Amino acid sequence: MDLELELPDTGAWPVLALREGARERTGLILATPGAQVRRIDSLAEADAPPFDIRMEQESRLRAVTGLADRGAIRPIDVMLGGQMQPYVWTIDGKTWGEHLPISARSGDRVEIRFHNMSMMGHPMHLHGHHFQVVEIGGRRMGGAMRDTLYIPPMTMATIAVDAGEAARWMLHCHHMPHLSTGMMTEFVVA
Repeated sequence: MDLELELPDTGAWPVLALREGARERTGLILATPGAQVRRIDSLAEADAPPFDIRMEQESRLRAVTGLADRGAIRPIDVMLGGQMQPYVWTIDGKTWGEHLPISARSGDRVEIRFHNMSMMGHPMHLHGHHFQVVEIGGRRMGGAMRDTLYIPPMTMATIAVDAGEAARWMLHCHHMPHLSTGMMTEFVVA
């Protein structure tokens, strides 16, 4: 997570995270020199809600500065799949090494439509680029700017990305066991 904070000149500010569906929390405290830092209870007052599989929170986010308003050259459908037995995770039915790269030319705007056809969530991460969430479940929006987007089980979301520097950029699931068993491809910019 990248955070940009504007804080007063003096004080202490906790930045906390709750474990999904539980009260346990962790985090850090930002403090100026000499600020009083109080102890924070390791348990929150209430359980954190379960993960939002309908992407309702994501749907409410808007970019402060999004991508320039222009159309995409073309949409690209990316099917996320896999299974527990055997433990293999795929992009477009292929594992890394058998993968079919996604291609674009530098400067092109492309939209990548993630279709998660599995019963597991996949935080999809694109190296070297920031993208904007532009559609969730068929509803268009000017959503958040990200480099990783969690795609819950059996859902669809679309991102818009302006292809940058000519190179072979990795696109993969950020769950390391999913990545290591094949859920990785390339975004090849010419």
